[in-house]
Amino acid sequence: MGKAMSMVARKANRFNVENRAHRVLEREKPTPAPKYESNLRDMERTLELDPKFVDKLNIKDAGLDTRLKDVYVTSQDQFIQRVLDRQEATTKEERPLPLERTTPEDFEYGYMEPTRTSQGRCTLRQALQFINDHQLDPEEWTAKKIANEYKIKESHVDNILYYFKTFSVYIPDQKYKDKMLTQSKPKLIQDKPSIVDNDSKT
Repeated sequence: MGKAMSMVARKANRFNVENRAHRVLEREKPTPAPKYESNLRDMERTLELDPKFVDKLNIKDAGLDTRLKDVYVTSQDQFIQRVLDRQEATTKEERPLPLERTTPEDFEYGYMEPTRTSQGRCTLRQALQFINDHQLDPEEWTAKKIANEYKIKESHVDNILYYFKTFSVYIPDQKYKDKMLTQSKPKLIQDKPSIVDNDSKT
């Protein structure tokens, strides 16, 4: 309902809009917008200080006009020339084609690892390494030893070891799995409710 009403209102507003616009433009002077009391008070104070202020606004200032005509902007940027030189080089085929066209291999962790790390930081490979070492042997690879080894704050190492773990693959024994299945089958049969045929009772 609201959509239909908005469509009707839009068509009513646009009805004969061109003729109405021409009528407004043909008027001698458009009706000015209402002014606030503060603006009127400012205008009164301005007229008290300079009674010819309105006349000055309507008269063209020749000095200002000449100064505006003297203003111009010059640019000495060489960017456009560099672009033109590059385009000419490509058209003349002066740029050599690449010799190796094979796709570069992806990095192991999806980004290029830094060759050097600052003190207090570690790479993703190093973090995975000491997390894995701690999971395998937590007594040997304590947070203090890891902090001394990788030059990281011990509190940061504690947080890393607490919040992050590496995935471990668990493969169950097939014999144990078969044994569990055989033990669960009779239990399911016993728990199943018996269905009594109503015809057999009669």
